[in-house]
Amino acid sequence: MLIPFRTLALSLAAALPGLAMAAPVKLGFINSVTGPEAPIGEALSNGVDLALDDLKKKGIELQVIRQDDVGKPQVAMSALEQLATGDEVAAVVGPYASAPANAIAKLAEQYKVPLLVPVASKEEITKQGYKWVFRLNAPAHNYADQLIDAALTFGKPKSIAFIYEATDFGTSVATLGKAYAQQKGLKIVGDDSYQKGAADYRSTLTKLRAANPDLVFMVSYVADAVLIMRQAREIGLTPKAFLGGGAGFDTTQFQHEKDISNNVFVVTQWTPDNGAPGSADFATRYEARFGKRPTYHAATAYEAMMIMGQVVQQAGGDRQKIHDALSTGSWTGIMGPVKFQTFEGFTNQNKHQMVVVQYQGDQIVTVFPPKAAKGKPVWPFPGFGRGAARSGAAGQ
Repeated sequence: MLIPFRTLALSLAAALPGLAMAAPVKLGFINSVTGPEAPIGEALSNGVDLALDDLKKKGIELQVIRQDDVGKPQVAMSALEQLATGDEVAAVVGPYASAPANAIAKLAEQYKVPLLVPVASKEEITKQGYKWVFRLNAPAHNYADQLIDAALTFGKPKSIAFIYEATDFGTSVATLGKAYAQQKGLKIVGDDSYQKGAADYRSTLTKLRAANPDLVFMVSYVADAVLIMRQAREIGLTPKAFLGGGAGFDTTQFQHEKDISNNVFVVTQWTPDNGAPGSADFATRYEARFGKRPTYHAATAYEAMMIMGQVVQQAGGDRQKIHDALSTGSWTGIMGPVKFQTFEGFTNQNKHQMVVVQYQGDQIVTVFPPKAAKGKPVWPFPGFGRGAARSGAAGQ
């Protein structure tokens, strides 16, 4: 009598439990799928999807349970509670924005569920002594330091104005930027926060124009980044340099607005030409699949999921073992070397080097720091609608 293969396989699995396939480990992913930050949330989702494909090629199968925080802290907190206590996931990756990430960090610590933050930058996220919260990306002060150092290297600016959204991200970066600017001898001639999603920034920008700053430092998500630069052009604000504090300025949406994005300096967590293993290949595969270039949001989400996926598989879904592996391990991928360390008041923080790029025509050129630079900066800002012909530090 012939026994059907499926029946035989099930019988063997029952008799020999070691042959039975273990269920995929459950992993949570919190992201801004809808809401005002959805355009950047899409980049994170794309990066995670590519990571899951690559993990599968390594024989790592995960059951990813996705939660949409709509960019709001309270929703993110509910999502974390559901994942930690209802779905009983082994660990969580996300979220995107600083306010939700800071809100759920305390809950991750409370429930003792490993949380790997891929890209939220607010300093306090990893400055509260939490043992179960890990961060891949560089924190807020690096955004400010790199941009201001770049400007001081390219020329001789004397003054700076800040315009930033009144969120955890915007306030954190701007506060640290103001302190660093003063430390470097720059005179702060403008300090304006705004409620994101406003329809008109002309009055604020007109006030900044009257102050005549050498540098305009901006911290915004996508929609506001585009609108602020459009209205800066309208009112004739032309400093020696526009400095974009990551986020909305490092997006395909902003880049494609070439009449306003050209010659803007932007600080970023990742570039395809950073020389890290797999970076260029990741960029090529991403563009082929999604029809757009990957931003640092996609890259950090990809790397966070790659690291967490491998760790949870090796730990068999045990939260304590995952925590211990994240605390002691090290990895090298498209973000370069990764190790979660305790230093300068940070806990479980990866030391990551950010770079400054500049939109020059159709190109995104890495211009700072010198060891990472792939081209020369356009300095000073030549005016809206002008190309990248004037390059090289002018010393003005």
